[in-house]
Amino acid sequence: MGKQKLQFSITVNATKEKVWNVMLGEETYPLWTDVFMPGSHFEGDWSEGSKILFLAPDETGKMSGSVFQIKENKPYEFVSMENIGMVQDGKEDTSSKEATMYAGALENYTFKEADGKTEVLVDLIPVMDIPDDYKETYRDMWHTALQKLKELAEK
Repeated sequence: MGKQKLQFSITVNATKEKVWNVMLGEETYPLWTDVFMPGSHFEGDWSEGSKILFLAPDETGKMSGSVFQIKENKPYEFVSMENIGMVQDGKEDTSSKEATMYAGALENYTFKEADGKTEVLVDLIPVMDIPDDYKETYRDMWHTALQKLKELAEK
């Protein structure tokens, strides 16, 4: 049995440019991703080939999160990121066994506009099977996050 891809989508009453800017903007990204981890933000940029860190403070206040590389970026249409490591205690790690466990996992965002509305598709392509109970949690979080994204983009 192959790895199970998770897909989430939402339709937003706004142009794909606006949705893209809200989803990936430095000021607005933390507002819709807060649901995953309070204080979520990114460091780096979304240009193809660049490295980007997705971070949030842990219990001790130190930054932790994931290291991704932007595989593809077609402005206002598609962005694909590949997991290449993790950040723990504010330090980047792309070589330890723990850090490379999820290496190769993809997160893809697709933006399709029709009649002034934009459908946002999020595809998560894991490198290992996601346990069912975690899948539910993930679904709920993404549902809430995309709902928040919709509200922000429709303002």
